[in-house]
Amino acid sequence: MVPVKKKLDLDPVTVRKARSLARKAGKPIVDLAQQHTTVSVERAVLRLAGLTGADTEGIPWVNRLADTVRADVGLEHGLALPVWDALVRGEAEDLAVLAQKAASGSVTFRMPEGRDAVRARSAARKAATAGMKRIDGRRRERDRLVKRHGDPEQRPWIYLIVATGDIYEDIPQAQAAAREGADIIAVIRSTGQSLLDYVPEGATREGFAGTYATQENFRLMRAALDESSRELGRYVRLTNYASGLCMPEIATLAGLERLDMMLNDSMYGILFRDINPIRTFVDQRFSRQIHARAGIIINTGEDNYLTTADAVEAAHTVTVSQLLNEYFAKEAGLEDWQLGLGHAFEINPDLPDSFRMELAHAMLARQLFPNAPLKWMPPTRHMTGDVFRGYLLDGFFNLVGAMTGQGILLVGMMTEAVVTPWISDRDLALQNVRYVLGAAGNLHEDFRPEPNGFIAQRARQVLGESVELLERIVDDGLLNAIGDGTFGLMKRPQNAGRGLDGVARKSGDYYNPAIELLEEGV
Repeated sequence: MVPVKKKLDLDPVTVRKARSLARKAGKPIVDLAQQHTTVSVERAVLRLAGLTGADTEGIPWVNRLADTVRADVGLEHGLALPVWDALVRGEAEDLAVLAQKAASGSVTFRMPEGRDAVRARSAARKAATAGMKRIDGRRRERDRLVKRHGDPEQRPWIYLIVATGDIYEDIPQAQAAAREGADIIAVIRSTGQSLLDYVPEGATREGFAGTYATQENFRLMRAALDESSRELGRYVRLTNYASGLCMPEIATLAGLERLDMMLNDSMYGILFRDINPIRTFVDQRFSRQIHARAGIIINTGEDNYLTTADAVEAAHTVTVSQLLNEYFAKEAGLEDWQLGLGHAFEINPDLPDSFRMELAHAMLARQLFPNAPLKWMPPTRHMTGDVFRGYLLDGFFNLVGAMTGQGILLVGMMTEAVVTPWISDRDLALQNVRYVLGAAGNLHEDFRPEPNGFIAQRARQVLGESVELLERIVDDGLLNAIGDGTFGLMKRPQNAGRGLDGVARKSGDYYNPAIELLEEGV
């Protein structure tokens, strides 16, 4: 394969400057994340320690316990010390009983001091270590299964969404999709779950336009796809969504249940779900540390910008977000092979040279992130009721993916964004992908745009506009840029949005054993 950098002839100085500016823009956000905690970060510690289940009203025990501790001593110290102090003092024999007592008001929490604090710290770290070892074990298990069954022979990997709302209906559809050629199954979440400040428990059958992300649903689908992997002789990957108000908890559950990919964007929840920016940045850093530990590939959400902003005028905001996502991800410990940075085929097809611009944008992403898999998203915004036109657009999308060496190709369907696709629509969409990749899958080896032609010039223009925007963000601050509507035309001020009441600035005696273990690499 001819390196893409030789195809577009981007100025390496400009590329280095763009990355340097992304680091400068992102560093204050990392500092902010390190200074704060959230209710979901703290509940993730309880989940890591093995606390599961819910009360008769469906409220998870981690929420019941966290709420009581917070009411007694505040959130700023973290949950670990008061919780494990209570266990060491004999208030309950385990976390489950302690949570039940907390919910009934029969236990009061305190911040331990002196030797009591030392004992509580030691007990909390031991419990978190056990959870980390389970995540490490699931990662080793994945490595063994990939070695045994093998990866798909072709790239990009074919990514297909399954989401009926009923996990027991999702499973046979996912297995059928794998037989038809899907390499990655994504179980999209039920509408609105990202706004729930708790993770539902158990297997669910009542989701709307998606299936609830729960630990049991993760377990069931993972087991089903393991069966498919054995049947097909290739490892079939599973994806879900670590976003919204419970990002850290869902990331932790994904690690415990051996999911392979997670949607995990640094700004998606802020822009498209109106979640408080500080809450989101704190949660995304912890969740990415978990993903790094678990060997999970993240998928970012830059494609969403182009559903609200013009795909030509806002192309540089996608590049800027990719650079920021890369910085935040690597700072949290993720490696290049784990960066499924997002971009999309969303230019109005009626525009002259729309295909050439789509090709330029995809090549630019491929050059800027040569070692990342990249996640290439199909057209949705300009899909209509004309399914024949939609099928053709998806073919063009698949062709760009083949020509630019994308790593993850989400299957586009001709009824996308018009109605809920039928199984037959999915089958036709997979046929489209198989044809294009079979006929032109190695076209990237031969395709070279003219050095000063339209495609190369468009890529350089978008990169230049990205540098200009990053310079403004460095001067004004990323939080202000988000508040001004820079990304996706959404204005999200830092002092507003859902979940702000679940954020606390860490106190001097704050302790979180999970963060300690993640940053120590133990």
